[in-house]
Parts: sequence; structure tokens; C-alpha cells
Amino acid sequence: MGKIERKKKLKNTTLLQTAFELFTEKGFAKTTISDIVNRAGLAKGTFYLYFKDKYDLRDQLIIHKTGQLFLRAHQAIAGRNIHGFENQMLFVVDHIIGDLEKDPALLRFIYKNLSWGIFKHTFEQTMTSESQQFYEYYLEQMKKDHIVCEEPDIVLFTIIELVGSTCCSCILKEGPVSMEEYLPYLHQVIRQILTVFTKQPVSGQEESDNTF
Repeated sequence: MGKIERKKKLKNTTLLQTAFELFTEKGFAKTTISDIVNRAGLAKGTFYLYFKDKYDLRDQLIIHKTGQLFLRAHQAIAGRNIHGFENQMLFVVDHIIGDLEKDPALLRFIYKNLSWGIFKHTFEQTMTSESQQFYEYYLEQMKKDHIVCEEPDIVLFTIIELVGSTCCSCILKEGPVSMEEYLPYLHQVIRQILTVFTKQPVSGQEESDNTF
């Protein structure tokens, strides 16, 4: 990456981080573009080089923050010897919950603003030179375990929505029980979702596939 590209990336990151601080402090509706650029120490015209308007910035910020959550979980699981698609998904869920417990402001912001369109686009933004996209990793692990799933997007979205609403209740609203107390129940529900909406290979099929 050249010097110009580094400067552009730095300005983009500065605007995103400054916007996140203001959105969580003042709320999205009360934050203006002038507020963002003034705190960031940048010209107002610079804002429009990266974002169409405040709503575009918000959407890109959610993509950025959510992508970071999945990327960190992916990097963490890459260093572990975890077998089985179900166990891998539970590890990712636990890692994301752990991050959100440490940052309630991030949880509040993402949960209030995440939509299906943004969710779909998120997985296109998590690629780094050292890592696969999380979404491709998710599909790859299904394939490795010979799991058939007609609607993998819907399954993943359902799990994310479940985790998001659970975190909102147990972390932000502190009820009905703590996140630690509820976690075993959440795991059980996720296992049921995967059982109902995916199909395991028939007996002997995996061995047959591996002979070719």
C-alpha cells in the first residue's frame, strides 16, 4: 500500500471511529456531519469523498464494526483445533458474545441498526490478506463436514439474530438471567437450529466420498 492509499485509509478510519464515538454519545439522530468532521479534525468536503451522507456512513460503520467481530472470531478459531461444524459455530458465537460483553456500546449500536442488506454485505468486507472471508469459511466448513443446507444464508442470519437479541436482553437489559447463565440454553437452541435446517451425510457416505 502506497503513501497516498495509507493516508486515505487513515482518514476513512478516523471518520468511522469518530462517528461511532458520537453516535454512541449523542445518538445517531442528534449527530451531524459537522460534528463528525470537527471532532475528526477534517474538512467537511473530505467527508463526501468517502460517504454519500450520514446514513451511508452509518451503514459502512456497521459493516466495519460487525466485520471486525467476525474477523476476530475467525482468527481466534484458526488457532484452535476444533472439530465439527457445530462446535466451530458455537466457538464463533461465544467469541462474539465475549467481545460484545466487553463493549456494550458496540452491541447497542449494532443491534439497533443491523438489517438484512447490511448483514449480507458485511461478509464481503471481512477479507484481509491473511484471512478468508468469514462467510466463505462458514460455507467451507459445512462442505468439509459434508453438511447439506438449502438456505445457509437464512440459517446464519437466524443464528446472528438469536445471538443479537439474547445479548441485548442478557447484557444490556441484564435479564432474565446473566449471559453466563443463559449461554448453555443458547447453545442448545443453536444446535437445534442446525439439526433442523441442515442434513448430515447418510451412514457410510462420507467414507465413500473420501475414497475418490
